[in-house]
Amino acid sequence: MPVTMPDDRPEAPYLELLVRGAPAEAYERPVLRARADKAPADRLAALEHAKLLALRVRGELEGRRRREAELSALYETAHDLAGLRDLDAVLQAIVQRARSLLGTEVAYLTLNDPTAGDTYMRVTDGSVSARFQQLRLGMGEGLGGLVAQTARPYVTESYFHDPRFQHTHTIDAGVRDEGLVAILGVPLLLGSGVIGVLFAADRRARVFEREQTALLGSFAAHAAVAIDTAHLLAETRTALAELEAANEIIRDRSRVIERASEVHDRLTELVLRGGGVHDVADAVAEVLSGSVEFLEVDEAPAAAVDRSRADGHAVRDGEEDWVAAVSAGGELLGALVLRGHPRLDPVDQRTLERAAMVTSLLQLARRSAGEAEQRVRGELLDDLLDTPDREPRLLRERAARLRADLDTPHVVLAAGIEAPDTGNPTTGPGGAPGSGPGATPGSRSGGVHGGGSGGAPAEDAEGRRRLWSAASHLAVTRHGLAATRDGGTVLLLPLADGDTADALARRTARQLGTAVHAAVTVGASAPVPAPAARPGEVAAGYAEARRCLAALRVLGRAGQGAAAEDFGFLGLLLAGTREGAPDGTGVQDFVTRTVGAVIDYDERRGTELIRTLDAYFAGGMSPARTKDALHVHVNTVAQRLERVGRLLGPDWQSPARSLEIQLALRLHRLASAVGY
Repeated sequence: MPVTMPDDRPEAPYLELLVRGAPAEAYERPVLRARADKAPADRLAALEHAKLLALRVRGELEGRRRREAELSALYETAHDLAGLRDLDAVLQAIVQRARSLLGTEVAYLTLNDPTAGDTYMRVTDGSVSARFQQLRLGMGEGLGGLVAQTARPYVTESYFHDPRFQHTHTIDAGVRDEGLVAILGVPLLLGSGVIGVLFAADRRARVFEREQTALLGSFAAHAAVAIDTAHLLAETRTALAELEAANEIIRDRSRVIERASEVHDRLTELVLRGGGVHDVADAVAEVLSGSVEFLEVDEAPAAAVDRSRADGHAVRDGEEDWVAAVSAGGELLGALVLRGHPRLDPVDQRTLERAAMVTSLLQLARRSAGEAEQRVRGELLDDLLDTPDREPRLLRERAARLRADLDTPHVVLAAGIEAPDTGNPTTGPGGAPGSGPGATPGSRSGGVHGGGSGGAPAEDAEGRRRLWSAASHLAVTRHGLAATRDGGTVLLLPLADGDTADALARRTARQLGTAVHAAVTVGASAPVPAPAARPGEVAAGYAEARRCLAALRVLGRAGQGAAAEDFGFLGLLLAGTREGAPDGTGVQDFVTRTVGAVIDYDERRGTELIRTLDAYFAGGMSPARTKDALHVHVNTVAQRLERVGRLLGPDWQSPARSLEIQLALRLHRLASAVGY
């Protein structure tokens, strides 16, 4: 039932105004009517007092309604945060509510960019200027930059007339484009740091009250929480994705480990049972459901093997084959080849690589077991070289135990490894193995040692060790003998029907070079018909092989193989004094008769006439090319050639004489290299 107040009560009209929610100016009308009606003074005073009380009540009610609206907006914002899905949508809602509650024409939010060191526009509401919406403020620039730098709220009634802010052309142009005048900015605080600024602004002068600053600060706090929550959610999603990826990797690794363990157990059992490399190949073929084959060094695809050694993994060879090098200590022992697999997953690839490792261990074990046999082979070859009067029957018996037949034709081969950086030999200065100080022809090495000039002593020793190991392996497979001697390696290999010493030398150089992964030069003797019956010819053949080795290096053919028969007329010199061959004195007489006068003149006077002749003929008998080769003046060349003419006679440049002179120069140079 409504309550009515008597009209003579002074507060009655104001209660009615409060009930109707009348505007503030309506509260003046009761007082004005009373004055117009000539009301007594006490009546006017009572009305004035009632008006003040009513306006106070009205203010309280409006404040409560405003706070209720603010709380409702903050509650809605908190509700949005609780169901945060889209950060942009939440920030947009915060800016819109701030603009609505503060009654401003524009509201916007900027965020700090730690990388660029400034703050940029993130969300706007009520903005109409594209330039304003793309503004970036440096720290300390403009009102927003100052708030971001100091972490304190700032307000201005007229931005362009406020000297507290650092005005820049870019910021002022954007604010002027938007038409803003009064601006309130509060910091977005996360902990003790500022991550951005929330603004409310009008296009006219306006005073922002303290309560409005506090309200905007509350929205800023919610915005900071929203941003932090979004970051945490993003980090959580990233962490979950990484965790899922890690779990998948762990599952994959578990399968890999389980499969690798199974393969490892199988290979270990195979090794313990005394299996060989072909057993390993068969086991891997069964696991990988393919064809696996072990190939010796000279049978394996060289390019793929080189890539596998360099990469340390199995590599594809062609469309369907995979190759894993079998090596140990830098030495190539062979290769495992998997056929019929266009694709190979990492687990299967690792299985093939593990099998190659096991194969290398088996090869090393077999080599260790064969080292005793190799030493016996070396001792037998040493006896053939050093003790030619051994009983043939004993030699045959010792050879039979090594599965060697010394009653068939054999070839003696001298091998030397070349330094990889310069191409120089690692054994013996001047190109001949064992020709350094303290080395004597035919002396036993007793191991891998001896003087060298092609590199550091440790590197030389390692190269000779690998060469001896490869030569010993070749001797075993060819049913021959091998030993280290004079700082180099010597082999005695059987000569098959239809084969030649020259072809055997070239093939041996290629096989040894592939095995040690370096250039190997091989000189060969003429065939020795029956080493057991005529052991003395083995020592002579070794001397001949060493001369061939030296000749190859002198002639620039390092890394090749050849026998005396491959050198044409030079073979007269290289054959030496073996039975049935010239003793070399005829060759020396020819050299002395042809160019001896020039050689004697150089020795007496210390001149370089022989060297000049070499350069002259090498340059096509052109004085200009000769002086370039010798790095002297052309007049010097002319004077030397004139001296040669006086020593050899005026017809020394005729075709017949020049041919003899060039032949004598070649023989003289080669004789010096091989020791005549």
